Amino acid sequence: MSTSPAAPEQAPRAGARQWFGLWVLLFPVALMTVDLGVLWLATPSMTADLQPSSSQLLWTTDIYGFMTCGFLIVMGTLGDRLGRRKLLVLGSLGVIAASLLAAYSTGPEMLIVARALLGVAGAAVLPSTLSLISHMFTDAKQRATAIAMWVTALSAGIAIGPVIGGVLLEHWWWGSVFLVGVPVMVLALPAILLLVPEYRDPNPGRFDLVSVAFFLLGILPVVYGIKKFAEVGWSATYLAAMAVGVVFSVLFVRRQRTLEAPLLDMRLFGDRVFTGALLTLLLGMMALNGVEYLVPPFLLVVGELSPLAAGLWLLPSAIGLIVGSQLTPVLARRIRPAFVIAGGTVITLVGFWLTAVAPADESGVAPSAIGLTIIMFGVAPISVLGTSLAVGAAPPEKAGAAAGAGQTAYDLGLALGIAITGSVAVAVYRNEVADTVPAGVPADAAEAARDTVGGATAAAEELPGALGDQLLTVARDAFTTGFHGTALVSAGFALVATVIVLTLLRHIPAIGSDASQESDTVPEEHSAVASPIEEPTALHKPETVN
Repeated sequence: MSTSPAAPEQAPRAGARQWFGLWVLLFPVALMTVDLGVLWLATPSMTADLQPSSSQLLWTTDIYGFMTCGFLIVMGTLGDRLGRRKLLVLGSLGVIAASLLAAYSTGPEMLIVARALLGVAGAAVLPSTLSLISHMFTDAKQRATAIAMWVTALSAGIAIGPVIGGVLLEHWWWGSVFLVGVPVMVLALPAILLLVPEYRDPNPGRFDLVSVAFFLLGILPVVYGIKKFAEVGWSATYLAAMAVGVVFSVLFVRRQRTLEAPLLDMRLFGDRVFTGALLTLLLGMMALNGVEYLVPPFLLVVGELSPLAAGLWLLPSAIGLIVGSQLTPVLARRIRPAFVIAGGTVITLVGFWLTAVAPADESGVAPSAIGLTIIMFGVAPISVLGTSLAVGAAPPEKAGAAAGAGQTAYDLGLALGIAITGSVAVAVYRNEVADTVPAGVPADAAEAARDTVGGATAAAEELPGALGDQLLTVARDAFTTGFHGTALVSAGFALVATVIVLTLLRHIPAIGSDASQESDTVPEEHSAVASPIEEPTALHKPETVN
């Protein structure tokens, strides 16, 4: 007579305090990407005031994402040691200080420094919130819902940033868009201390500063080299920067393999779920941001909309993202995550097509805004499920580092999406304008027009009516051509992400599958990673401090 095996112990379900704590955590999460979105609509007025070069303008946009990428894993591991709530509080204070510095910047260099500091502070906030959520919600379905809300807040911040920026720019100067984060953080801090419990690894080991240096010297030069190559072409300097980054990346990996308490446990990458999730996040965000950051200036310059009107046209994209993020966990309870993600990427192709055919006049407003809405809806499953899979594939005491790695892939994808496709757009724009500047345009105005579309707009305002209109038409046509090119490149990223997810993640069952059924259908060698959204087996329980 056989006896039935004991039923697995169910993880405790979250109560009211955890759900209220989640809502408190969502505010700083959304703010981190609002800071990126608000800058897009503020760029024309900021450019007119601070007069940055085209390189400085790109760095103003890119540096936030690059610094966040560089410090995410460092901050995630530091949170495991110092305490994730404590790091969240320190990061929030940093956001307040850097926001004030950005708002009152008196030159492009000062603004770039402020944006860099915002990126470092954001790197402290984002993995802290995600790793805290992973411990506040141990029930698999509740955790999936909580992470979906986290991703919605993170991504919706990018979408609603232009709306907030449009309202502010109607009444105040460009620096006001950075001040929106100050009252949000000031109000959130007491609630975080009251509702969110502290978590830390009770046996973290030594924090290795050499590993920190190797990691930063590995990732930042590589990103810099890629950005400059895409912007101006091959150069010995940029190749050398990338080579330095590769050397230090190799040194970082080798050092991690010898440490008892590594900054990043390289064994995590032996799990194809973890690796597949990171690659999917990286490529998915590259596809999204390659188009997303160009839609606001397209609406402003080509569509001739006011900042407020452009922000309102971008509101449907936020709704599309919210709907997609909340629908994803529901679908993933019945359909394998890989198929949910692949279905979303196929949907994005419709959006990329719409943006790739948007006309270079007011009639292009609707297809570009609708296309972005479809893209945001289709990318949502990558954000939700990619993040869940990456965090769930790691043991609990490594949640901070895993969250940092997942967020690094997410933010690196956003940054590279801007750097690569944005630089493609710049190159196309300059080539187009250089060949079509109207005769009679003064040399200084022609040079400003060739540099950026914002420079062309400012130069056109100083020229006589007909000549200014001709220059502005040339600039709008050139910008639209570059915009169309970025849509095609972004669609290529989406297709590569589809191949990766179907190759590496298709074995993962739906998150609503019964555990006993999974054990019957999943091969034994994959059972440890068959459902990484479920609670992983703890090697030792992280310390909880109320």
